[in-house]
Amino acid sequence: MAHKKRELTIFTMSDGTGLTAESLVLASIRQFVPTEVGVENNIVQEVLPRIVNTQQISQIMSAIEYYKPCIVAYTVVVPEFREKIKKEAEKYNIPTVDIINPMIDCISSILNKQPRLESGLNQILDDKYFKRIEAIEFAIKFDDGKIPNGIREADVVLIGVSRTSKTPTCMYLAQQRGIKAGNIPLVRGSIPPKELFNIPSEKIIGLTIDPEILIGIRTSRLKHLGLSSSSEYADYNKILDELEYAESIMKSLKCLIVDVSAKAIEETASDIFSLLTSANSPTKLSKMDL
Repeated sequence: MAHKKRELTIFTMSDGTGLTAESLVLASIRQFVPTEVGVENNIVQEVLPRIVNTQQISQIMSAIEYYKPCIVAYTVVVPEFREKIKKEAEKYNIPTVDIINPMIDCISSILNKQPRLESGLNQILDDKYFKRIEAIEFAIKFDDGKIPNGIREADVVLIGVSRTSKTPTCMYLAQQRGIKAGNIPLVRGSIPPKELFNIPSEKIIGLTIDPEILIGIRTSRLKHLGLSSSSEYADYNKILDELEYAESIMKSLKCLIVDVSAKAIEETASDIFSLLTSANSPTKLSKMDL
């Protein structure tokens, strides 16, 4: 674990994969990080999965002490491991957050039933798991309009100009919801594939963004690639033209539009999921199946 300059480190411990804890901690961190493009986030999460014995916990907690200020968040269900984390945290005066057990205890109290207290149950390979794998493969295969005729099989198709988070949003919908999401880039001077006009408009969602925010994102991208920020790619007037063109396509398709300005991928995906599962959606997806 590299010791970087940081304001706070959150160590996420789990006796499973750590994915549940990682996602919840990340959602909390995002409440405190800058929204401005290019501003560094100094709150760092380190994920420590597959805790298998108390000796491992002792070694980890001893190392963590040197990263203060820090927090230990954990999704550990084995009672012996939980007690060890608490004991070691008190020893080194490190605050802890038990993410999963308060909910387990509450359910146990109401149902008057004892929990199984087995780690990794969230990763059981059920139908939903395989549906998500299939959706991920779909998102990769039909990313960026590579195979236009494939969008007929999609649950949703995202359209928008470059850097409106089409690809990561598709991947998030696939990973978290099992939704088959494809995406088509809208490029001024290039006609969208005819397949886009042959699917129900309710399956299409246009992503739009504030031009000032888009300039910041694209300028940051150019710098990351070592290219000049004076490129047309980040030119204000060119961006306005692109957004105007994209809006005209969205209007012609009569599709729903989501503004992604200053939104995290999770927020955009949540907005899209709400639209797809709303009672008024003609192509309504069942929440029970996702």
